[in-house]
Amino acid sequence: MLKVSVPKSEMWSDTLGRFITIDKDYELNLEHSLIAISKWESKWHKPFLSDEAKSYEETCDYIRCMNTTHGVPDEVFKLLPDSVIAEANEYIGDPATATWFNEAKKDGLPGRNKKEVITSEIVYYWMIELNIPEAYAKWHFNRLMTLIKVINIKHEEADPNRKNKMSRNEILAQNAKLNAARRAAMHSKG
Repeated sequence: MLKVSVPKSEMWSDTLGRFITIDKDYELNLEHSLIAISKWESKWHKPFLSDEAKSYEETCDYIRCMNTTHGVPDEVFKLLPDSVIAEANEYIGDPATATWFNEAKKDGLPGRNKKEVITSEIVYYWMIELNIPEAYAKWHFNRLMTLIKVINIKHEEADPNRKNKMSRNEILAQNAKLNAARRAAMHSKG
């Protein structure tokens, strides 16, 4: 958890066309978690985990999604000082674990196509697939991703053929192709 202070202030908002006033100091408790990412994605309708730079408004809104302090007015998140944004970005980038990976190897994420866009639903899917309890969605996001990688790597070490196994959908697709080829060869409808 990251604790940051937002001082009382007043500033003109070009976006809103009015002054925004924060009448007192606020202390925010921030959690970079799958839950926060999910909230942000549901508002912005785009993946949080992309290489696309986020606007000031999107960044401030993600900090709002990370906030666990109750009773903080939305105006506070429209006047975030650069120092608070810098602290939040540093916290978001923190690995939050002592585990590290040899990056020359594959990323260790289950069934991931390198071009696949990762959204919160994909990460929730991985959690379900790997039997990770839902409570872990509150963990620091980077720590959760490390756990997912570790579990997947350990599964592959225990069963080296695991990564070569087909998913249920791949098996069904392959069977459908084989059946179609057999029907064509036998001039049959079923």
